[in-house]
Amino acid sequence: MRTGHGGPGLRRTGEDGSVAARRAAATAKATDAATGRGRATTTTTDSPGSPDSPDSLALDELMPWSVRPLRTGRSWVAGPDPAALRARWERLAAAEGAEQERLFRPSRSRTPHTAVAALPGRSATGAGSSTATGAGTAAGTGRFAREPGACPDPVRILHGPFDEQWLLPDHRLIDAARPELWRVSDERQLFAVEHGYVPQAQATGLAPAPALSVTHLLPDGHSPAGRPGRIRPLYRRPGATDPNLAPGLLAVVRARLDPEATPEAVLAWTLAAAVPTPSGCRVPLPADAEVWAAGVELGEELVRLRLRGARGGERTRLPGGRRPYVRAALPARPPGIAYDAEAEALVIGEGRISPVPAAAWEFTVSGVRVLELWFGRRAAAAVGAVPEGADADGLDAVGARGWTPEWTSELLELITVLALLDGVRPRREALAARLAGAALISREELRAAGVLPVPASARRPASVLGHQEEGPEGQFALL
Repeated sequence: MRTGHGGPGLRRTGEDGSVAARRAAATAKATDAATGRGRATTTTTDSPGSPDSPDSLALDELMPWSVRPLRTGRSWVAGPDPAALRARWERLAAAEGAEQERLFRPSRSRTPHTAVAALPGRSATGAGSSTATGAGTAAGTGRFAREPGACPDPVRILHGPFDEQWLLPDHRLIDAARPELWRVSDERQLFAVEHGYVPQAQATGLAPAPALSVTHLLPDGHSPAGRPGRIRPLYRRPGATDPNLAPGLLAVVRARLDPEATPEAVLAWTLAAAVPTPSGCRVPLPADAEVWAAGVELGEELVRLRLRGARGGERTRLPGGRRPYVRAALPARPPGIAYDAEAEALVIGEGRISPVPAAAWEFTVSGVRVLELWFGRRAAAAVGAVPEGADADGLDAVGARGWTPEWTSELLELITVLALLDGVRPRREALAARLAGAALISREELRAAGVLPVPASARRPASVLGHQEEGPEGQFALL
């Protein structure tokens, strides 16, 4: 039995996928180095489709507008349990004076006496304008210490690549909520999020670890390890208008690769082909329509798996009728998590889930095992502790009510998604192999078409004029 626990002691491994696959790749690489074999497929700067090729595009040139990750400033405003967030709000709102100040955890950006504008779609005037963020109870714009108001409905967010959590959408509580993201979040928006570059986490084989995630939820841009990545909306305006692509790029793609290409197709290609490098994410743009079609098809499958049935898609299911089940009930306060490789089972205290493919257990992002990290955050929340395992202080400890049935359902779904993502790894490797020797659309051609250099205006948020937004102390702003 292999064991592991959430927290700072997570064992960091290499590429996404199984240990056996990584060891086999490392052994093959060592053998090739000793015997001279394998040189024909090695990606070098001389390979046309290499990420180091001068014709390879930086992601910043493909999707120019990007936003920095959210910065909450205080951990208690987000978490895996919406009921706990509501309980924290109620305790903070009921507290007064120095006690409220202590519970709030002031920063330079936010204190209980800070007055700020409402988040787009969250004020009384803008409520309902942002369906993807779940606009419900309006958030206040007066000073919290004076008029906290009712607790706003927690909204679903993506915390890191795979962890769907909840956030209190009140701008008075969040140091840097990135209103420009909330402004364009709706039922048609998708976000690409960079994972950040971690050298020791990259693959030894042809296909490096995935460089991006895609989500329909508002992402916080958190990275499990390394430098947090930037967030890139697919569209610059609500209603799936004004694609966040370099001006003229879609016209070139339609002329050279696919007359019916859409912004979603470009995003799918990017998800399938993007490569993390020390200088940032890079995306080779092939000159071959067949290579493009294969990459778009793969990327669309990756998007489908990442969305987990959202936007009218089918729920993820393992082939052959294999699906994980709870064989023994999970404890209310699980002591840890382990993997029984022989039985293909997750062991959580006295609880047991199987079958769990080894590939799902070993799946990593930025060198961090996804299931272990996901479990560790909820195990800590179940007992009122911070994820690192220390006792929580103040509002972080409020609302702990043990392991919830919703978390069990989410865990079963996550196991399925990770197993299916590992299953497409051979297709990613095949695409990387084809790209290694493929010709790319040259920078000279993109310059001639006016795609490069990207104008500065494409890197700034677009103005959004559809509605009024409530400013500090109830003032109004028109954007």
